[in-house]
Amino acid sequence: MKIIVGISGGSGAIYALGILKALKDLNIETHLVVSTMGEYVVNHECGVNLEELKEMADCFYENYDLAAAISSGSFKTDGMIIAPCSMKTLAAIAHGYSDSLLTRAADVCIKDKRRLVLLPRETPLSSIHLENMLKLSNLGVTIMPPTPGFYNHPQDLSDIVSSIVGRSLDQLNVEHDLIKRWGE
Repeated sequence: MKIIVGISGGSGAIYALGILKALKDLNIETHLVVSTMGEYVVNHECGVNLEELKEMADCFYENYDLAAAISSGSFKTDGMIIAPCSMKTLAAIAHGYSDSLLTRAADVCIKDKRRLVLLPRETPLSSIHLENMLKLSNLGVTIMPPTPGFYNHPQDLSDIVSSIVGRSLDQLNVEHDLIKRWGE
């Protein structure tokens, strides 16, 4: 498998790190693109700089590089996940405004009917946010706010992160054993 991982600004960078680690542990090829604010948030929330982040992925692309492989539909991937996904990024994707590699790669997933999973981070949500999410959902995009469940009795933050990471990977049809499933 080949999965594109996008990181944009918005709290929740810990989910991006969890996704990258899980995909690496599962030997799934990752293609990483990070917005300027995404880079800032990862460093601010997790203390991970861009060089460390690059090491977590198989391939890294600069967000301004619109000629990168992941900007073309002819470069086959199994999908993309953006975690966290800022409302700015979500709005750009919803309106086809592909002014960066992050939004262009998402646009390619939509046009080529590949899986696209967005973990939007904002609260409260305005009607504009909800309309943009509905527009994308109607196009087949998975909108997955990283809202944890507590039925599995998480013991600490890592349990909560694993739960969201596992559910995110489910949306990409990635087999894993990160979560205890209901009824198990």
